[in-house]
Amino acid sequence: MDNFRLILIVGWFFILLLLYQAWQVDYGPKPSITSTPTAVTDIPSTTPSSAIDLLPNTDEVANNSTMSALPELPVTQVQRLVPTHTRIHVETDVFKIEIDTVGGDLRHVELIKFPIAIDQLDKPFHLMDDTLPNFFIAQSGLLPKEIAPTHQAIYQTANTDYRMKQDANELAVTLTWQNEHVNINKIYTFHRDSYIIDVKYIVQNNAEQAWKGHLYGQLQRTPSIKSGNSFIYTYTGAALSSPDNLYEKITFDNIKDGKLEHEKREDWKGGWAAMLQHYFVVAWIPNKDKAFKYYSNFIPDGTRYVIGMYGPEQTVAPHSQESFDFSFYVGPKVQDKLAELSPGLDLTVDYGWLWFIAQPLFWGLEAIHDLVKNWGWSIVILTILIKLAFFQLSATSYRSMANMRRLQPRLVQLKERFGSDKARLNQAMLEMYKKEKVNPLGGCLPILVQIPVFIALYWVLLESVELRQASFILWLNDLSTPDPYFILPLVMGATMLLQHRLNPMPIDPVQQKVMLILPFIFTVFFAFFPSGLVLYWVVNNILSIAQQWVITKKIAGNI
Repeated sequence: MDNFRLILIVGWFFILLLLYQAWQVDYGPKPSITSTPTAVTDIPSTTPSSAIDLLPNTDEVANNSTMSALPELPVTQVQRLVPTHTRIHVETDVFKIEIDTVGGDLRHVELIKFPIAIDQLDKPFHLMDDTLPNFFIAQSGLLPKEIAPTHQAIYQTANTDYRMKQDANELAVTLTWQNEHVNINKIYTFHRDSYIIDVKYIVQNNAEQAWKGHLYGQLQRTPSIKSGNSFIYTYTGAALSSPDNLYEKITFDNIKDGKLEHEKREDWKGGWAAMLQHYFVVAWIPNKDKAFKYYSNFIPDGTRYVIGMYGPEQTVAPHSQESFDFSFYVGPKVQDKLAELSPGLDLTVDYGWLWFIAQPLFWGLEAIHDLVKNWGWSIVILTILIKLAFFQLSATSYRSMANMRRLQPRLVQLKERFGSDKARLNQAMLEMYKKEKVNPLGGCLPILVQIPVFIALYWVLLESVELRQASFILWLNDLSTPDPYFILPLVMGATMLLQHRLNPMPIDPVQQKVMLILPFIFTVFFAFFPSGLVLYWVVNNILSIAQQWVITKKIAGNI
């Protein structure tokens, strides 16, 4: 950072930021929630019977002749939550997916282009799975369940293995369901080099009366999924987009407390409902011309949480065919791709309350990467550009500290003269500052101005999936994980010690010892930070030392 004090101040800001985030989770404003009723009787006939009916319920499953009750398993045991029927295996250039014929659920998703770790490049990252404790699936269906296939219905399929051909841009997987009045095809369409999946229901009404139904989609998961660096806080939970808020977090505690439902506005279309974790997002995205409503629920059996949405009632005339469709995104938080899908979906790359600073910083980092093709060097160059932008402010701060350093011997003499008489000591110090035209607080304002930029860049480097498993040089092969050999944190600690020597020392011996210990504390602290973040601090410290050394030598005459 610009100087040792700036590192200390920013460190305290980080601590305050984490405390604020924890406070927000427990005591912050909650979405509009009402208690979950055991039965809903006042739902209008134009909407699904109730949000509860949209969710898996152990009693309902037990009463379903085709499925047994959900097993009661300890969360540490790895078993299927739903009995496995036929599994449909799908492979594209970006996915390995399993679809269950029960409900046509997406029950297993591997991201081929995102390995689990840099030393396991042959093992794709499992974003979704139906095993405990990391249970995470996507479900969809049509309502009402008496005349339409919900996520508990049994589908038929002509094939159980699908693979996208080399010369094909799309792959369609069709499941079928029928009763005596309707035939329904549920079609998943996968696209080359895309994490968006189109989901369509084609309803063929063979009856003499009109068929009416609703489309719905929901995400169901446990909160125990681990992702990213456990030392660094990133949001894991639900989120949705509504007329009042393009990006609204719905924490697991919110869901557990009650049932969420946003009132539909006829003049507002689109939106989305999602589950988030570090670097990745899974979301149901309706057509922009349809107004959907949202719901959430908590399923105590297995501690599962649900966020979902259902659309308006659609009518299929006798002996005719209509389609119900929406999109499903399952993949990395790539901002430009998400922004194209739905308003606010790109905000799932959560830069916090300083997003208006963080966003331009990311654009700058991305533009530099387009030129140099290396995220590590991109961080170095961006750090230099930020340093140049604050060059004059830093110079003002360093000049103030250099002047304080010049007065340091005289301040020590004043302390020896007045001893424990702090009133006379302070008065004498103020007179000296006035006579020498030195402002002891002159270095603080430039530091405070820069702090929002540094915190915003912290979130950019922490949240951007582009830095996941991005290599730099030599041993730094993953900028999103801590330095395996602790070389960068040690270098950072060494630069802090150099800055410590350049800064004016407190005249209080106790404060001097505290300031001397802090570089070692921060070295341990940063040993757990992603190496991309530590790289920024190291480069910035080196630049700061060079600038401060020149200014100090010019003013003091020696170092």
